[in-house]
Amino acid sequence: MNELSGSLFQQSLLEKEYSPYFFAYYYKQWDQYTMPFHQHNSTEIMYVISGSCAVDVRSAAGHEERFRLKRSELIMLDANVPHRLIVEPGSACRMLNVEFGFVEHKGVAPSLSRLAREEGELADFLRKPFISLVLSDPEEVFHVLKALVLELDQYGKEGGSLVQLLFAELLLRLSRLHRERLIASQQPSQLYVRRAIEFLHQNYDRSIQVKEVAAAVNVHPGYLHRIFKAQTGKTLTDYLNLLRMEKAKMLLGQSEIPVAEIADYVGISSRQYFHLLFKKYAGVTPVEYRNSIERYSWSDISSFTDER
Repeated sequence: MNELSGSLFQQSLLEKEYSPYFFAYYYKQWDQYTMPFHQHNSTEIMYVISGSCAVDVRSAAGHEERFRLKRSELIMLDANVPHRLIVEPGSACRMLNVEFGFVEHKGVAPSLSRLAREEGELADFLRKPFISLVLSDPEEVFHVLKALVLELDQYGKEGGSLVQLLFAELLLRLSRLHRERLIASQQPSQLYVRRAIEFLHQNYDRSIQVKEVAAAVNVHPGYLHRIFKAQTGKTLTDYLNLLRMEKAKMLLGQSEIPVAEIADYVGISSRQYFHLLFKKYAGVTPVEYRNSIERYSWSDISSFTDER
């Protein structure tokens, strides 16, 4: 096994073919604990599942900085960076940890260099070194990190294809979170709108009110309405209706779900209102749309058969 340094910030990772190798991975609850300063030749991710803690990080110049972490926050530490964990008296911190480096690429998952070539956010992430990075996670990273650790527990440090794929997803999500944090520090409104859109895509299949979307992104409903309209050209309600109608068109064209039930699948309780809304956006009724799709598909197949 040709092992590379454990740092994320090596030019070789962007030029040659490397995959992750895991040195440690575990769940751990710390109670009133102070760890001595230590370092290791691997990148470490410490994710706080519950409780709170502090992490002291020492730079090459000897400067120390303390980061206080709470639930759903994580810290990434580059390889060979001295650090220590502190859980204060009377406190507890349940944590999820992984430590990894890199070896010559193997398996079916894409190498780190290939991922970086295809995903600009990841390439930017890997080209801007840090000794430590704290991110707040809307539970996107947690589910991937949890699945990765459970897979490693079952199959060991070498892992398999799923381990490689989960690691790729982990890095992509971390790079996107990092990008979002940079955007939020410069233009917070863009982050609020992006989070609102994500919420709509995740919840369009049920009844949603603007105040609920605003609460999910932690802003006032009136402010969210203004910035959403300014950035998308649509109100929240218009965007949600358009999203629902696009999902309805997909279900009408690619499934055998009865037309009368499609409204429930896209979060509209009134079937009459669904029919009116669909005709407004599509120019035809749901039944007419399905029939036109069926005729087009049959005609397309017939033409292909005739040509042969």
